[in-house]
Amino acid sequence: MKAYNKSKLSSPKFYVPIKYKFIIGHCFALVWLLFSIYISRPWIVSLGHVVTLLGAILIITGIAYIPGYLISFMVGSLLMDRQPEFKVEYPKQPVTVLIAAWNEEKNIGDTLRQLSKQDYEGDIQIILIDNNCTDSTVDVADQVAKELGLFLQVVTEKKAGKNYALNTALSYVETELMITLDADTLLHTSAIRFIVCRMMSAPEDVCAVAGAVLVRNSRQNIWTKIQEWDYFLAIASVKRLQGMYQQTLVAQGAFSLYRTKVIQEIGGWDDVIGEDIVLTWKFLKKGFRVFFEPLSVAFTSVPASFKSFSIQRSRWARGMIEGLKAVKPWQQPRMYGKYLTGVNLILPYVDAAYTFFWLPGLVLALFGIYWIAGPLTLLVLPITILSYMILYRYQKSVFRALDLKVRRNNTGFILFIIIYQIIMSPVSIYGYLQELLKLKRIWR
Repeated sequence: MKAYNKSKLSSPKFYVPIKYKFIIGHCFALVWLLFSIYISRPWIVSLGHVVTLLGAILIITGIAYIPGYLISFMVGSLLMDRQPEFKVEYPKQPVTVLIAAWNEEKNIGDTLRQLSKQDYEGDIQIILIDNNCTDSTVDVADQVAKELGLFLQVVTEKKAGKNYALNTALSYVETELMITLDADTLLHTSAIRFIVCRMMSAPEDVCAVAGAVLVRNSRQNIWTKIQEWDYFLAIASVKRLQGMYQQTLVAQGAFSLYRTKVIQEIGGWDDVIGEDIVLTWKFLKKGFRVFFEPLSVAFTSVPASFKSFSIQRSRWARGMIEGLKAVKPWQQPRMYGKYLTGVNLILPYVDAAYTFFWLPGLVLALFGIYWIAGPLTLLVLPITILSYMILYRYQKSVFRALDLKVRRNNTGFILFIIIYQIIMSPVSIYGYLQELLKLKRIWR
């Protein structure tokens, strides 16, 4: 992993104030929505003969109008995105890295080795939380830390749960800045420097910066190949959009930077399955801002089986509902926060439309019945592909700046475009139901 090459990072040469970006983005989305409604009138009429006019409007709104509007807003906004330059490129503030671990003996050594390679000029202190490990995680960590000369402190939390582990470690943090890092996540050589640069270049009311998390094990099998594009394009695009409006909705526990005193003031992490979501929304409710730094890259291991993938993504969906219950969108003090968290209120409707109408519509289309799935349903594809092209171009420039290369993964990309949402919506519905029915939490 090599250092950053600033000259290779492309960005727009003009700057649009954030409030105008918000307005222009919605105007762009509104134009696309009106165009979609206009050319989809025959579809509404034909489907209305089958499920009534109101039913047709509700179905088409869920599978076409709302997704098209949201994607158009993202495209319109990202076209104006311009990441502010760092005011400080080589900060020296001491940082504490918290690593909550449960049976990570296979990964913790590599994670610590990558921490030792950071080009950060400040002190890096590491706190490893033994969250009831039954393997040799702690022994491996101690041995590697001694070999590399790392400052490593091990604390123990017997109660299972990442929130308990992090809250226990919080009382040991003495630095103003702290990072949470998953035990199976590898940092780019300049990751800590860039994420601290962003914090030090930001106003005082910025209390957290989310790093850019990408896939580490993308070559393992077809599931990881598909997820590579999800992280590289979809998740990164949403993060950039939210970061542009200074209201990143998840400073993910896998790799994010925080102001220690702010976490202490709000009482740490809640006992929920989406502890990082709820924590971030509590930041926003208090009037703080949360940024995103695309140059601060980490590589994490993603689920390699459909079962583990489903458990993870249903957990994310459940965490979103927990966030909505903890902090209502209208409780957010900033307009952008109200909008971005408010979007989550309609996502269950979109997922339900895809699950209960789009999927049966695809089956019917195989038999020549085009009530739901047909030529007009492809209206969302052009704007979707356009958004991915825009993001791919930007992401590629980020990789060039970091002297990284985008792996060839055409099969994963094609499957990502064709089947990803078909898989994600039912999995998300399962997550919503888990929270609604208060089912047992499943982390792995």
